Amino acid sequence: MTTDSGTGPEPEGSGVEEGVARELPKGWVRATIGELCDVNPRSFDEEPSDDDLISQVPMAAVEAVSGRMDASVQVRYGDLKKKSLTRFQENDVLFAKITPCMENGKIAKAQGLTGGRALGSTEFHVLRSRGAILPEYLMHFLLQSHVRTEAERHMVGAVGQRRVPRPYLAELELPVPPLVEQHRIVAKLDDQLARVEAGEAALTLAAAKLDDLVHAARFRCVWPTSGNSLPEGWTWGTVGNVLERIEAGKSFACLPRVARDGEWGVIKVSAMTWGEFREGENKALPPEREPNPSYEIRDGDILVSRANTVDYVGAPVMVRGTRAKLMLSDKSLRLVPKAGVDKDWLIEVLLSRPVRSQYSAAATGTSDSMRNISQRAVRSARIPIPPQGAGQKRVAAAVSDAMRRVIPLKAPLDEQAYEARRLRNALLHAAFTGTLVPQDPDDEPASALLDRIRVQRAADIKPAKSERARRKASPAAPETPGRPVPAGTQDTLPL
Repeated sequence: MTTDSGTGPEPEGSGVEEGVARELPKGWVRATIGELCDVNPRSFDEEPSDDDLISQVPMAAVEAVSGRMDASVQVRYGDLKKKSLTRFQENDVLFAKITPCMENGKIAKAQGLTGGRALGSTEFHVLRSRGAILPEYLMHFLLQSHVRTEAERHMVGAVGQRRVPRPYLAELELPVPPLVEQHRIVAKLDDQLARVEAGEAALTLAAAKLDDLVHAARFRCVWPTSGNSLPEGWTWGTVGNVLERIEAGKSFACLPRVARDGEWGVIKVSAMTWGEFREGENKALPPEREPNPSYEIRDGDILVSRANTVDYVGAPVMVRGTRAKLMLSDKSLRLVPKAGVDKDWLIEVLLSRPVRSQYSAAATGTSDSMRNISQRAVRSARIPIPPQGAGQKRVAAAVSDAMRRVIPLKAPLDEQAYEARRLRNALLHAAFTGTLVPQDPDDEPASALLDRIRVQRAADIKPAKSERARRKASPAAPETPGRPVPAGTQDTLPL
């Protein structure tokens, strides 16, 4: 029995989706992100010199859901400017485009950057406001759970490496209040969300202590070592010593939705991330694709996440009940134990911190959003092995007994975490439907500011290079000999 789990799904029933479709308050307009922002600008407003220090912001430096980021790492611009990194500057909004970072809410306003500029992960979309929307307002809008859920449905790419495409983000529509009201909304949100986050921080601390208790209980049962000595009958070995084989999944081009009943689906990495198998974390296989039944997931399977973030790569789950017609992806592995090896013991060993630490250390990859672990690394993890049969069953039973004492402590924390997420969603819902702060009829309508920005941009846009070159190369059409053009009639003569 295991208790390791994530934060769970976002609360439903907040009314956010319905609220977005309501009539907007007076002075508000709807506009797309592409109308409000430069999406993925290729340069800084002011290019730094090679010796200038700027911030470096990998994906790991952006927190999930909070909207905060760590910009403390400084680098010399000249050392990295030729690398394929994302350029952004103070007050830009970062939007993690890759799974699972986007779903986890790695979205933030860039602030505190050294020299006001930074180089970051290539897995960020960058949104630079043109002046009609506050970066903080845009950030909070994107952090809404239903916005991220809808963006996830539009991801493209192979399972495990799916990304939100730029066109989808540019065409995403949102309600825009007058700029003065945006300031009031952001101030109110900051105040109220700070209270929510204080409660969440206390819950996180309590959950971490409970997690330590869970791992300590598991460790005492599956690693009963004294120095390097083991109980009588136990031996040191590797995970590979207790496996018959490892089966890998396959990469599939899937539909951007969950498989319906009767359809074949392919699991996502999030199906194996939270300590329990989540069959709903899947993508539908196109009906024209021929499924391979050998990849189908079955009750009792032990699955390992072959590719995931550094914290979850190699994360194992036991499948304890699942719908039919779900298949392994190329980001998942199925561990098939040898005859006589107790599966309940094996999953507890794989969940133990010493094994998890070995897998994290063995993970490879240059991406800061996704790491990989090889089958060889999975096999080579060092473990203590009790005698097969009754010995392994006794260990599994001892872990199960310890977990039964822990579970009652976990339920209240889960309930309070759910309520905190529900309250966060309710605050955001109020912000973007005009009910969080009162409207002021004297505020300049958002449409007026947007119109001025459009006019200014139109005046600033230069002709394309090819058009300018054509105009320069093409002389004015000569007048027809013997036919002088009467003054004032140039625009009315026939061709």
